[in-house]
Amino acid sequence: MKLLLRLSREAARYKTLYIIAILATLGLTAVNLAAPKALSAATGLVERGVDEAALRRIGVLSLVLVGLYLLRIVFRFLSNYLAHKAAWYLVGDLRTKTYDKLERLHLGFFHDKQTGDLMSRIVNDTRDFELLYAHLIPEVITNLVTFAGVLTVLLTINWKLALITCAPIPLILLSGVIFSKKVRPFFKASQKKMGELNGKLQDNLSGVHEIQSFGRESYETEQVNEKNFEHIKAMLHALKLSGVFHPSVEFVSSLGTVLVVGFGGLLAFHGGLSVEDIVAFVLYLGLFYAPVSGLANLLESMQQSLAGAERVMAILDAPFEITDKPDAAVLGRVEGSITFENVNFAYENGIPVLEGVSFHCEPGRMLALVGPTGVGKTTLTQLISRFYEPTSGRILVDGQDISSVTMESLRRNISPVLQDTFLFNGTIAENIGYASPESSMEEIMEAAKAANIHQDILEMPDGYETRVGERGLRLSGGQKQRVAIARAILRKSPIIILDEATASVDVETEKQIQKAIAGIAGQRTIIAIAHRLSTIRNADQILVIDEGRVAESGTHQQLVELGGIYARMHRIQSAAALEEGIA
Repeated sequence: MKLLLRLSREAARYKTLYIIAILATLGLTAVNLAAPKALSAATGLVERGVDEAALRRIGVLSLVLVGLYLLRIVFRFLSNYLAHKAAWYLVGDLRTKTYDKLERLHLGFFHDKQTGDLMSRIVNDTRDFELLYAHLIPEVITNLVTFAGVLTVLLTINWKLALITCAPIPLILLSGVIFSKKVRPFFKASQKKMGELNGKLQDNLSGVHEIQSFGRESYETEQVNEKNFEHIKAMLHALKLSGVFHPSVEFVSSLGTVLVVGFGGLLAFHGGLSVEDIVAFVLYLGLFYAPVSGLANLLESMQQSLAGAERVMAILDAPFEITDKPDAAVLGRVEGSITFENVNFAYENGIPVLEGVSFHCEPGRMLALVGPTGVGKTTLTQLISRFYEPTSGRILVDGQDISSVTMESLRRNISPVLQDTFLFNGTIAENIGYASPESSMEEIMEAAKAANIHQDILEMPDGYETRVGERGLRLSGGQKQRVAIARAILRKSPIIILDEATASVDVETEKQIQKAIAGIAGQRTIIAIAHRLSTIRNADQILVIDEGRVAESGTHQQLVELGGIYARMHRIQSAAALEEGIA
């Protein structure tokens, strides 16, 4: 009931459509209740003998029936269409709301989630709301009103026979409650398995190049087949319960009909019922047991809808781990100074990633982060943008604690270039201009020149209108990296974060990118993560991160002379470069 009430609040914005649909449903029910009465009245006239007066009355009743059947068309259209319209608008709203919530959740939320499963919740599970609001709720209302109306009519015809008719109802309701409790976990499991199947498909379609390269097609087909049939088996468990429940309800309803026929025949034999009343009772009997028998279908569909609703609500109810404080200030355009004061950080598992990190970077300077893989370099840069919050300590930008400013205004001052470059399935111009939609084509081209990608773009079939494909599939790794750098340059943010921005480029292209970076050095604060020390040898300050701590700090020359971790890395890379040159 709590879940239904929550869903009702979500649907409240379409209450006008629902009210009209419900009124039309009630009108349809009234028509269905009135039609048998007119038919039984005509039967009574025939039974008593047809004269001119009776014939005229039969004609009037026939016209009444025609009018009722026409009204049935109108009411059914209004009931069905308006309920569907409201339900599909609700589905659209919830899809957008669920997606919007996912976009705003902290990055830690996604660590143990599959993209395909989240897509399944947005697309598949929200679709079940249409079933709930366009079919189930109107049918429940119709069935309840029909049941109450028919019961009232039956009681007026013969109260004894009406009570006999109600005998199977408690048994049906009890079995319905038991069925609901048993079947929903299976529907929930089925939808979870569907999410896992979508996740596997998404992974495999994204990694089809790797699958073919390593000859794993048969293996992956087997894996997809396994996920596919796990979903089917979970669904069949639910359908097995339904297969028992549905016939049981029909059997109990049929027993009620047998009781009515037997007891009604006995009353007729003793003169307690007229032929007209018997005809009316038989006609209404179908209407009486239809809602009861329909309970089986309604319960099954409702459990499926509610199972999907629970999965959607799990996202909508997920807490925002990182939020703006109520009195958060809007950060204007900053100069670009960055300060870490004894910053500690650990993920949810509690294992420390950063311990006691402190440093200061002046505006317009280039700060480089080097060190082995997995020591916390990328995490450190993500803390600056508040994708994560420090466990303790403070991070300041232009002297302001970033936890006291709005995230939107903070991130507006930062442009990232990530190691795993992501490009949208659009044109090159759209991808460069993504971070600054108001930029002109001339500004986009200037940014591309600064990132040394302009000439490559001109050589492509459609120039800046060339489509890059999903995740930039049609571009080389170096081209994708330079498009991302152009995107960051175009935004003109005071702070640029380069996370292995030159990892996928050749030596010549790296030199050109270094020139581009040198061109903006002094104008913007640059935080660069690099494994290639040649990329950051001109940095104003280099921090060597080891096991989550700042192990060394200084310029390239100072660190080489220090003879520590950085010097060892420099010797190894210099020797490797020398060997490549000799080769």
